[in-house]
Amino acid sequence: MNTVKTVRELRAAVARARSEGKQIGLVPTMGNLHSGHAALVTKAAQQVDFVVASIFVNPLQFGANEDLDTYPRTLAADQETLLQAGCNLLFAPTVEEMYPHGMQGLTRVTAAALSNELCGSRRPGHFDGVTTVVSKLFNMVQPDLAIFGQKDYQQLAVIRAMVHDLNMPIQIIGEPTVRAEDGLALSSRNGYLSEEQRALAPALYRHLREMATAIQNGERDYLALSSQHAAQLEALGLRVDYLEVRHASTLLPADVSDRDLVILVAAFLGTTRLIDNVHLNLDNAL
Repeated sequence: MNTVKTVRELRAAVARARSEGKQIGLVPTMGNLHSGHAALVTKAAQQVDFVVASIFVNPLQFGANEDLDTYPRTLAADQETLLQAGCNLLFAPTVEEMYPHGMQGLTRVTAAALSNELCGSRRPGHFDGVTTVVSKLFNMVQPDLAIFGQKDYQQLAVIRAMVHDLNMPIQIIGEPTVRAEDGLALSSRNGYLSEEQRALAPALYRHLREMATAIQNGERDYLALSSQHAAQLEALGLRVDYLEVRHASTLLPADVSDRDLVILVAAFLGTTRLIDNVHLNLDNAL
């Protein structure tokens, strides 16, 4: 696996692969990789001939009081993870390489309206930062397909909308969330949790599953159901940012007639914000 740090080197390596008739896949990441990221790369390697991963902690998608400065940078370990997963090329640029003229006055890609819901309403500008950097990566690599994790459900929906609305000829694949044995969704931010917080964290997924089961069994008062489970999570010591039942495609609040649903949660344990979701289609078994 080669590692490159400049756009010029990236484009040259991708051009070589293209000239050999290879299909290109892209897995964008912010590094501090875990087995969930490895699963994305492995999936890409099954679908295409040449897998490009990127590691870039993107300042544009962090808010003023978020963890940009403390976000773990673990390049050497990440390179080993990517190599084992089947990655062919790692693009690991600096901020200066990605934004050579700075970020003030930069052309930005504004995320679709569905980015204003949920995480977007609580992290202003976050999804515009995501769509801008992903659009840049798509233009640099020009992949045939790109793979994202379903744990970041709203991010995946925002990227799908961008690709559709801007006619980008890229197939977007969502890969199922990888979980620890106790159900906690793997996340680069789980490392911030204390031992006591880590023991509490699986309650998020447990309550999502309980809500999904209740809905499968006929519960349609989504507000009451969400309020009940949010209160239970708060009683355990989590600070719930949101817990909502939404339409799986539009991310608008679910109507009783909707069949394709997603239950999404964001909650704080101490200062660490965790997100998770469960997708359920009422026309299929859970």
